[in-house]
Amino acid sequence: MPTLHGFAYSNYYNIPKHALLYKGVEFTEDLVYPSAPGYDKLSPALKVPSMTTDDGQPLCESAVMCEYIEEAYPEKPLLPKDIFARNQTRQLMHMAELYLELSNRRLIGFAFTGKPAPEALVEEVKAVVERGINSINALAKFDPWVMGSEFTMADIYLFYVLAVADMGAGSTGIDLNERIPGLAGWRERFAADDISKKVDADIQENKESFFSYIGIPAN
Repeated sequence: MPTLHGFAYSNYYNIPKHALLYKGVEFTEDLVYPSAPGYDKLSPALKVPSMTTDDGQPLCESAVMCEYIEEAYPEKPLLPKDIFARNQTRQLMHMAELYLELSNRRLIGFAFTGKPAPEALVEEVKAVVERGINSINALAKFDPWVMGSEFTMADIYLFYVLAVADMGAGSTGIDLNERIPGLAGWRERFAADDISKKVDADIQENKESFFSYIGIPAN
């Protein structure tokens, strides 16, 4: 049985977690912060999440873990069989992470503390987010899922990427629901799923512990 290591308030932790739950894979959770003794054996970069595979091997980095989950547990596939569709799905995942998640992550500290972000930084982030908006609008169908009729890993990736993008919106003023047609309705569909509700409940349960860990009062 695989073990997922990390904490529920991490959006990157919730990406492979949602994939495992969707596929019906039995797994255990090791709720741990990267400062824990020995965590470097699971993730040399001391990042969350990581996982221990069925045969006891460590893996880290969400994208790698998701590829492993897809290959190790092929039932209920999350990537299309068609080679172009498969890589188009990966393309959207990659663009969402690069242009929406990682850009807005630069503002996450200001979102947590309520302090204003430097104007120059906000302008840099906004320029990258515009690339993300253009990319999602060019690739996504939201009919009813991100890539069309089938639920894929792109749905999971985009949903949890937006958790950080929403935090950055307090500084950038960019309303992604407004700028990306179909996004708001898709987010509602995704959030209404029982798996999404379970993941969200775990996030809320972990919130106080996480903010205590980083030394900031929880909002």
